[in-house]
Amino acid sequence: MVKSEIVKQLRKNYPALNLSQIETIVNITFDTIANSLAKHKPVELRNFGRFSVKTIKAKYNARNPKTGEIIYVPEKKKVSFKMSKHLKQEINKK
Repeated sequence: MVKSEIVKQLRKNYPALNLSQIETIVNITFDTIANSLAKHKPVELRNFGRFSVKTIKAKYNARNPKTGEIIYVPEKKKVSFKMSKHLKQEINKK
């Protein structure tokens, strides 16, 4: 599901709000999550999950698959997501 589909779904569920209000709410929500992660602050959404930033160490032993030469891979950051128990149960319902 992409952001436009989320907006359409919210519009269907909450017809009192107009489309621009819903788009603004969704954009503010995503921007707030992104800004918090950029500041290395975890974001926890109850009954959904937790987003956090993890640092991947620099590597000196990576290889270029084409030439086989050893290359340096600098330190980088990635976003990690851990789902809540509630979401895990919802996904695994049969």
